[in-house]
Amino acid sequence: MRKSAIAGVAVGVLLVGGAGALVASDFLRAVVSDAVQPLPPSSAASGPLDPAAQRYLDAVAAKDADAVAAAFAADAVVVDVGREIKGRDAIRRWAEAEVVGGVYTLLGHTPRAGGTTMLVRFQPGGVGGFRANYHLDITDGLITKATLEYA
Repeated sequence: MRKSAIAGVAVGVLLVGGAGALVASDFLRAVVSDAVQPLPPSSAASGPLDPAAQRYLDAVAAKDADAVAAAFAADAVVVDVGREIKGRDAIRRWAEAEVVGGVYTLLGHTPRAGGTTMLVRFQPGGVGGFRANYHLDITDGLITKATLEYA
């Protein structure tokens, strides 16, 4: 299945490139990269995941946009591949439209002062997917900033 997906992407890129209109989006690069790289083992050695980060993942798994938003501070910011979503209400709307219904696989995480960084595989709608780094700033048990970028 992976080889056929890679072949399909390669053919699509060749067809578009042959027409002189090759457009390489960050999303396309992330999907192709994920298709050709093996998944690393989950990083259990870095200790337990920060409870706020775990609440976020659990809320997505439960398909609960309100619980996703509740993992964030009232004035939190999500930077989703350069796009800023500000405030808990906007984060709830973003989660409802773009996150809930997706499937996360935690591939690893690195605790740091004031937060954590997670390496995840996200499958929007439960299919396909890509790897991403989620840099979470956490204060008083709530996510204050989440910077999401393709890995």
